[in-house]
Amino acid sequence: MARKDEVGARGETIAAAYLEELGYEVVDRNWRHGRRGEIDLVARDGDETVFVEVKTRSGTAFGHPLEAVTADKLARLRMLAGAWCRSARVVSSSIRIDAVSVLLPPGRAVDIEHVRGVG
Repeated sequence: MARKDEVGARGETIAAAYLEELGYEVVDRNWRHGRRGEIDLVARDGDETVFVEVKTRSGTAFGHPLEAVTADKLARLRMLAGAWCRSARVVSSSIRIDAVSVLLPPGRAVDIEHVRGVG
């Protein structure tokens, strides 16, 4: 499990740097709402608050990372986004959920895919 956690943490760091290069401001990482779940990254993109699900894999043998962003996962992220806004006392008329896939194939370049507004 430690290896999986390390890969996930590395992917989140890569995704945060990628988003910052695009001009996003990362304002929170790994925000937990008790046992209800976790938001990987919270960022600002202009006037929008963006909740980012990061999926990291070393390959696609078990499918593309974004395939793990299911309808159930999106419903949980919407609930968590509301909880984060209440907790941070952020009133935002515009929120968005994005997904970032980070592929870390051994011996090859990192591949990042960013999908805006997945849910």
